[in-house]
Amino acid sequence: MGFDCGFIQEKKWFRYRAAAVIIEENCILFAENEIENYYYSVGGGVHIGEKAEEAVVREVYEETGIYYEVDRLIFIHENFFKGDGGLKGLDCHEIAFYFLMKPIGKQEINRDSYTLNGAKEHMIWIPIQELHKHKLFPTFLKNKINNFSNGIEHIITSE
Repeated sequence: MGFDCGFIQEKKWFRYRAAAVIIEENCILFAENEIENYYYSVGGGVHIGEKAEEAVVREVYEETGIYYEVDRLIFIHENFFKGDGGLKGLDCHEIAFYFLMKPIGKQEINRDSYTLNGAKEHMIWIPIQELHKHKLFPTFLKNKINNFSNGIEHIITSE
């Protein structure tokens, strides 16, 4: 097991993350767990010495049991937010690379997984046309999912 690129120092938390955008049958795959009240992108911390593209394939497999291939990098997200849950009281700064994954042609999940704090995690397919009905992160996906640019978009959010 590798060590994630991240640290906590003086009430500040930083992480380098790789995340997947997986679309099958006009639905996008999100994760949820038994503690939080929102959905979040599939992915996780990049390990020290690991390429982001390798990390996203590993994380997707760990969370779904399916090997998805990377299509391309679509977003670089600088995210600043106040921590809640296990990060409560921390000023958080996350750099995330979002990769569009090549579809496999069906909605399949072969396992449940667990978050870093031990909460059981479930995968859920949400229809793209219903994203606006849900509390999900990153919030920019609701607006960007139907019109990816051909390049890489840099997004900064402060929530």
